[in-house]
Amino acid sequence: MPESDKLSGQIPESRTVAKKKTKLNIVWIIPIVAAIIGAWVAVTMIMNQGPKITITFRSAEGLEAGKTKIRYDGVDIGTISVIRLSDDHKHVIATASMAPKTESFLVEDTKFWVVGPRVSGSTISGLGTLISGVYITLEIGKSPNRQKEFTALETPPVVTGDTLGRFFVLQTKDLGSVDYGTPIYFRRLNVGKVVSYELNKDGRTLTIKIFVYAPYDQYITPETRFWQASGLDVSLTANGVSVQTQSVLSLLAGGLAFETPANGPALPPAEPNAEFTLYNNRAEAYRPPPKNPQTFVLVFHESVRGLAPGAPVELKGIQIGQVEDIHAEFDKKTFSYTVPVTISMDPQRFGIRVRGSKGEIKMPATEQRQILDTLTAHGLRAQLRSGSLLTGALLVEFDIFPEAAPANIDWTQNPAHLATVPSNIEGLESSLASVAKKLDKVQYQEISDDLRRTLAGIDQELPNALHEVNGAARSLRLLMDYLERHPEALIKGKTPAKGE
Repeated sequence: MPESDKLSGQIPESRTVAKKKTKLNIVWIIPIVAAIIGAWVAVTMIMNQGPKITITFRSAEGLEAGKTKIRYDGVDIGTISVIRLSDDHKHVIATASMAPKTESFLVEDTKFWVVGPRVSGSTISGLGTLISGVYITLEIGKSPNRQKEFTALETPPVVTGDTLGRFFVLQTKDLGSVDYGTPIYFRRLNVGKVVSYELNKDGRTLTIKIFVYAPYDQYITPETRFWQASGLDVSLTANGVSVQTQSVLSLLAGGLAFETPANGPALPPAEPNAEFTLYNNRAEAYRPPPKNPQTFVLVFHESVRGLAPGAPVELKGIQIGQVEDIHAEFDKKTFSYTVPVTISMDPQRFGIRVRGSKGEIKMPATEQRQILDTLTAHGLRAQLRSGSLLTGALLVEFDIFPEAAPANIDWTQNPAHLATVPSNIEGLESSLASVAKKLDKVQYQEISDDLRRTLAGIDQELPNALHEVNGAARSLRLLMDYLERHPEALIKGKTPAKGE
């Protein structure tokens, strides 16, 4: 028998054996359930978590990580979670966790700012934050572009985007009492606020941005005049003392006012962001601007105390210009001081009119010079006069002085010099000085001696005069007694006594 057959007979027959099932140990059930719950909680938190944003502030004053809320219309929509300094150490960067479904709030033109106690113009806001602490609020933008990095406003906006009305721009040389939120008045109604202001690059003027609420914004036309309405506007007119103010609030917090002249054609409302000039007061706002201002110099040989830049230059009480500059000048030849005063005025305001002309005609420079030469030859002179007895302010007045010394205008000078005459004040002072000199020459001692001698002579003559007056009085009394007894004596005369 072969060997292979022997080996095959010894190998047992194969059969299929069923695999034993492994039983799950109850110990693993708890971790598995915990993992499932944790995963569900994590997914839920991720799904319910809002976006994270960063807001850059100038300062972290009042902000606290984990406490400072972000609110919109009184509803908490976020919390400041982390506060850190910027890399350049000049700003503060705050990370905020926003509430779910606030993604639509976070667009390019959304604005954030801190709400705290603030007094601005006539507005007092944020007093509740004295107890609850500051919070952050926002104005939702309208841009379609999403954004997660923002820079907070340093000051809250005075007007929010959903307020109806229009913005306008004012140009001024002096800010006065204007501040954020300063009220704007129209016919003594509070119709707007100052939104912002900034110094222009030239360093001489300021730009003020204002907002006028609807429907009052439609009353602003290209001819509207704006002026400072702070304090009291006191003026002395033919009807007496006039005192004007917009409101008691404007006395304390200041204000601006505007008005559109009633005369002239009706104009459409001004465009948004139209520019206007802000005047110091209503009188200045309604003063017609010079149409062709020119610069001249007036040389005075007297004190100009009380004259200041901005003082009016008048002709017969009508303002035709203003003083621009005042300085002293020393003449080495005469060793004397003069005071050149630079003025700006419109020569056409000297009342020259072209007969039969229709409308306004711009007068050529040569014709203006001829007119000024003719007026100067007839006695046109500039003189310092008192503008106010209370303040001592001076103004420049042009008038005709027929007896003034001859003068002419040298047009080769730039600017040309116009002739002047001494002021009445200086003439009065000269007259008083002359009288004082004459009084100094009076011989007061001789007058006193003569008066003393006269009084001594009167003392010697007085007793005799009194004696004579006494005798005359006695005789008059006797006459009156006789007439009382014999009134017929006035007709018949004195009756002779018996024996006469």
